[in-house]
Amino acid sequence: MPYIHFTEDQKQRAASVDLVDFLRRQGEKLIRSGPEYRLGRDHSVTVRGNEWFDHAIEEGGGPISFVRNFYNLSYPEAVTRLLNGEQGKPYESSSKKQKEEPKEFILPAAGHEMRRLYAYLLKKRLIDREVLNTFVRAGLIYESCEKSKDGLREYHNAVFVGKDKHGVARHAHKRSVSDMGKTFRINVEGCDPRYSFHWTGKSDRLYVFEAPIDLLSFLTLYPKDWQKHSYVALCGTAEHAMLWMLEQNPGITSAVLCLDHDEAGIEATGRLTDILREHGHPQVSALLPECKDWNEDVKVRCGLEAQPAEEHPQHTVAPGICKQIAAMSGTAKLDRIDIELPTLLERYRNNLHWGRFEKAMDCMEQMSALALAACGRELRQIGRPASSEELAETLRRRILPHQNRGKIHGRHSEIAMEIQSVLAKSTAPGIRSQADKQQLARAWLELAASCAKIPVKYEAEELKQQSKQEESLKMELG
Repeated sequence: MPYIHFTEDQKQRAASVDLVDFLRRQGEKLIRSGPEYRLGRDHSVTVRGNEWFDHAIEEGGGPISFVRNFYNLSYPEAVTRLLNGEQGKPYESSSKKQKEEPKEFILPAAGHEMRRLYAYLLKKRLIDREVLNTFVRAGLIYESCEKSKDGLREYHNAVFVGKDKHGVARHAHKRSVSDMGKTFRINVEGCDPRYSFHWTGKSDRLYVFEAPIDLLSFLTLYPKDWQKHSYVALCGTAEHAMLWMLEQNPGITSAVLCLDHDEAGIEATGRLTDILREHGHPQVSALLPECKDWNEDVKVRCGLEAQPAEEHPQHTVAPGICKQIAAMSGTAKLDRIDIELPTLLERYRNNLHWGRFEKAMDCMEQMSALALAACGRELRQIGRPASSEELAETLRRRILPHQNRGKIHGRHSEIAMEIQSVLAKSTAPGIRSQADKQQLARAWLELAASCAKIPVKYEAEELKQQSKQEESLKMELG
């Protein structure tokens, strides 16, 4: 894109664009979560005013960085995109909105009946009646009845309550029970995210879900002795409620992550697994529904059409790329690896700069193959030779989607530092012990994985774009 001069006023206007207004006009699905909104296609990303934050990689910023990261645009392209609203109705500025004061948590007003709630959860979502009755009797689910501001209309929602150990409500999640209009889901303002909708049992096991209906659906599918275990619905994918349940119940020693079988759910599962282990909870397992979520599995059991699972695109492309890299490593020459790695990295950088993406990915695959070959050499020297298939599988296991989210444009310097570090270790004087060689083999493997992640990320994005185009074509053709 040619150089574009932006005035300071234009830069300021782009930086103050309200992201909620911007994203809605882009056709993005947003899910209300208290004072924030979660991005429909990536639940780990929240936006509020002109700020965004990705909880999976713990990065955030303003509108310009958001557009650059999520729409893969350069700085001039991002600013231009944000200013395009000026050609028609300007995008709303977050600076014009009054800062919202924290609100006191108040449960939504309960209705005099629960006819709509039961009709929705039993007939529409096919939840088991006894399971539902148990939560209703415990005061954890009820139907709200709230008046509109003009007092002319009533709104009825399912309310999923989270209580503390004294039985005091600290959290509430509302969901519409009507099929009319858009689905409504929101955490009530002022609620404490640690006390999200949950059930505490006596066993050593905690089951973790994204949404209350997922939790109820799982119990519908597996009702035997369900009350002896513990369950929590995160009402999103943040870890607060899960960690709080473990902290308050030291008898729980294992966590089972039961998130959605889609891209966002798979990434959240990986991220939450890391968080649990970092907090001293190593006994973590994942249980995926056969379809997209647990309620879709309930539909299948009832003989209804259900939404299929969505495999993560990185999981789809990674095996083939890793197999190709492992095959290349079998013929790689290592006598000039200290020269070839930096040379290939510079070629990658130049190709990426000029938009020659396929050539850039070839450079990264060659770098990964060299590093994997060096790893294989160290393993042979300590009497642990690995076949090409074993190296490919070992490399694939190092590529985790939740750790491979950043843009490929910003990884050059990180890989350069990895190269310097591993080359310094490999050329250090003295006879290395077997433990030293094992450590060096791991360092080469990590470098191979860092390089392989880039073509995996690139091919996954290409696959997603192709799928979107095919879906759009199907819709056009009816």
